[in-house]
Amino acid sequence: MNKNDHFRQLWLATVLLTRLPLPHLPQDAFAQGARAVWAYPLIGLGVGAVGALTGHLAHLLGLPALGAAALALGSMMVLTGAMHEDGLADVFDGFWGGFKPERRLEIMRDSQIGSYGVLALVVVFTLRLSALAVLLQSGPLALLAAGALSRSMMPVLMSALPHARHDGLSQSVGRPSIQTAGLGCFLGAAIALICLGATAVMAVPLTFTVGAGMGVLAKRKIGGQTGDVLGATQQLSETAILLACASLL
Repeated sequence: MNKNDHFRQLWLATVLLTRLPLPHLPQDAFAQGARAVWAYPLIGLGVGAVGALTGHLAHLLGLPALGAAALALGSMMVLTGAMHEDGLADVFDGFWGGFKPERRLEIMRDSQIGSYGVLALVVVFTLRLSALAVLLQSGPLALLAAGALSRSMMPVLMSALPHARHDGLSQSVGRPSIQTAGLGCFLGAAIALICLGATAVMAVPLTFTVGAGMGVLAKRKIGGQTGDVLGATQQLSETAILLACASLL
């Protein structure tokens, strides 16, 4: 694989995971979707950097810790189009709102949000907010690590689990190889080690524990993974990392 292929895959991962106004890629580039998942942690690093910079600047300007943390989270939601938060809400609505896999998938596709989804968003947002309010006062690097490491679990589930439905974003991207998913894990762990130092020894296995738990749950509830499952995994992994880092500090 040459440098142009790597650059195109990085560009494709950016298009898939953010809402940046980038020039359109040629249609044939999207055929490399499964080979581009190794770059997801790099996109997470960028998203985390935007949130960290926003929160740090707000903190320097004298905003209260909770206000700075809220702005940090808000900037990341704008950058990603809140797609992962949307997945989190859909998963909680579907997994606990239906009794059969077919009904759960139907609920997850519904654009309306239910009680389970609202509660999941409120609880997860509050946990992230409280953790960031602590972390931004001591340095924002944990947000970079959490952004990268949490997105390294998405390729793992894409490779390990079958598609739960025959259409959707995850289906269109395809099923990556173990090697590609492994490269994503390596990048996520390396970024966490650089940003967190010894704390990464705790953050990495914690992330894999959350990801594995979501994988088992998704397989039991709907028989595989969807884009919503991947988004929920990212959100829950990021929350766990931020809480762990905040508790250690």
